[in-house]
Amino acid sequence: MDYDRKMKNRVSRIEGQLRGILRMMEEGQDCRDVITQLSATRSAIDRTIGVVVSSNLIECVKEAEQSGEGDTEELVKEAVNLLVKSR
Repeated sequence: MDYDRKMKNRVSRIEGQLRGILRMMEEGQDCRDVITQLSATRSAIDRTIGVVVSSNLIECVKEAEQSGEGDTEELVKEAVNLLVKSR
């Protein structure tokens, strides 16, 4: 799978959020603020997982249909399992 610029930018933003959280911890910021930022980062990661899985699923289904090989229903099940495991 090719990861486009948008996906890589998402991960870079998450990396920046994590660095910011570390800085907040080092500065002794209020735990509520740290938790708020951690929750925001977790949400961003969850959304990124969804984007990666759905993009990969689209590619796999297209390839399976073009080649006439592979069970698209099985591909969808596998994608759903990946999403469930990520939670």
